[in-house]
Amino acid sequence: MRIRIELGAQALALFGADGACIRRYAVSTALNGAGEAEGSNRTPRGRHRVRARIGAGAPYAAVFRGRRPTGEVWTAALAAAQPGRDWILSRILWLCGEEPGRNRGGGVDSMRRYIYIHGTGDDQPMGVPRSHGCVRMRNRDIVELFELVPAGTAVEIVE
Repeated sequence: MRIRIELGAQALALFGADGACIRRYAVSTALNGAGEAEGSNRTPRGRHRVRARIGAGAPYAAVFRGRRPTGEVWTAALAAAQPGRDWILSRILWLCGEEPGRNRGGGVDSMRRYIYIHGTGDDQPMGVPRSHGCVRMRNRDIVELFELVPAGTAVEIVE
């Protein structure tokens, strides 16, 4: 099983062991485009792995801060009361770079940059870049993907 994220298409594809695409989802990657530098608010390219799966059993649209559930559940009213908040919802797949000097180690380390695949508010568009570097998905989609992929799943991010 492997994941391929296409920045130009704003899409995530999940491939099975036989190489066939078994799921395809619209996503939203970085508003600032592709890039690996710490503090750039860009989505890192290259080979990654799912280092950690966070949120198993959490409620749909559960809010996370610092990879911990806050006890809140996202609603449009909660979002309206806190404009500008970067919502990390439902599930988190925390990525670890596999390419030293490109997305692993030093000032380009995807894991230390807290690059995730995660759910976002229902009011956020998919198919257009809007994130701060992470890969945002609809909550229903990240919950489904989370159930399908184990820790260690290969993730490739390409332009």
